[in-house]
Amino acid sequence: MNRSVFIAALAAFLICAGVAPGPAGAAQPSVFIGTVQHVSTANIKVSNRSQTLSFLLVPRFNQVFSGDGKTTKQMTDIHPGDYVKIYYDQKALGARHADKIFILKSNGQAVKSQKS
Repeated sequence: MNRSVFIAALAAFLICAGVAPGPAGAAQPSVFIGTVQHVSTANIKVSNRSQTLSFLLVPRFNQVFSGDGKTTKQMTDIHPGDYVKIYYDQKALGARHADKIFILKSNGQAVKSQKS
């Protein structure tokens, strides 16, 4: 009996707090495509024709890929002037932070990986 009362109280609390479990599907991530203006270990600033956005990077960020998504890259491969596609969200205190970065060609096509 005590267990069912506890579960009911917990469910009521979660509903009132607005953290009731929702559907299992994840929301679509936001995407921004543009040219890199600035890149450092803490953030990246990207602009396109209509706006400029900055994205925070977590320490040891390693989600950098070639445009086709098949080859991983290093943050040191990103330079000002590169054309990138950034998947991001704004969950942590409302600040935009990059989840994944894809390095593209200047015309929006994927960069072909070069094998050495």
